[in-house]
Amino acid sequence: MSAPLSITMPSDREILITRDFKAPRDLVFACWTQPPLVRRWLTGPDGWEFTTCEIDLKVGGRYRFVWKNLDGVSMGMGGTYTEIAPADRLVSTELFDEDWTGGETVSTVDFVEEGGKTRTLNRVVYSSKEARDGALKTGMAEGMEAGYRRLDQMFAERVAG
Repeated sequence: MSAPLSITMPSDREILITRDFKAPRDLVFACWTQPPLVRRWLTGPDGWEFTTCEIDLKVGGRYRFVWKNLDGVSMGMGGTYTEIAPADRLVSTELFDEDWTGGETVSTVDFVEEGGKTRTLNRVVYSSKEARDGALKTGMAEGMEAGYRRLDQMFAERVAG
C-alpha cells in the first residue's frame, strides 16, 4: 500500500493533494477518466454508494458524479473539462449541488511517473480562503483516502493477476 495522501496549502485559496500509486501513469490516468474504472474506486467513504458516473472526456465535455448514503442522502457534483493531456494532466471545473465550497473550483491533476510509480498532484483553487478552509473541515481527505486505498487494491490485483 502507498503512503496516505498529503495536503498542503500553497496559497490562501488553494490546496495541493499529493498521493503516490504503485502503477504507471497511463493506468492511473485511465482510472481518473474511464467510467468503468472510476466506478470501482471513487465510491466515497464506507456507507456510501456511487450511483452516477458520467464522463464526456473532451475539452468542453462535462462530467457528473452522485453518491448516496445509507440514510438516502445524496451528494452530487459536476463540472467541465478544460484541459486534457492524456497520462499527463487533467484540468476541470467542479461544483457541488449543495454549494458548500463558495462557488466553482478549478482542479488540476498532474500525473508524474518515476520508476513505475505515479505521483498525482491535485491542485484545487477555491473562490476564497474561507471556501478553502471550509472544504478542509468537511472530512474530504478521509473520503478521498478511502477511494485511494481502493485504487491501491486495484493496482495490487493488476500486478498479482
